[in-house]
Amino acid sequence: MKLTKKSTVQDIFDQFNAQFPYLHMEFYDHENGIDQTQSHQVSHQTLLEDLNPELIDTVFVVSPEITVSEFEKMMKDKYQLHIQVFRRSSDIWLQTSATDHWTLEKQNGKGHRSTLTYDIDPITISDFDVE
Repeated sequence: MKLTKKSTVQDIFDQFNAQFPYLHMEFYDHENGIDQTQSHQVSHQTLLEDLNPELIDTVFVVSPEITVSEFEKMMKDKYQLHIQVFRRSSDIWLQTSATDHWTLEKQNGKGHRSTLTYDIDPITISDFDVE
């Protein structure tokens, strides 16, 4: 993942989504990163330098084996960026807070499976054994 002062939130969103298509992350304003409500969510057009003027341009690999909580903590501690990871669940996005101990790979897999449809023929039960 490449973070630069001139990167937008959308740029980071796109990079993350390319690696984990059934996850996405939202950014929250610097002062209210703990209170991660929709009212504190920042626009995808926001520059990273507006969230952290001290940000140093960097490139790092997001390991699929890192847990969501470790990833969110790293983004906060190393880059002063407050994020929340969401997982796809059928047609909606769920905060992963209850499963933050899962790896990004496991979360992404769960999101993928939630979008699958199965074409299974119905079973007609007509013979019962009664004792």
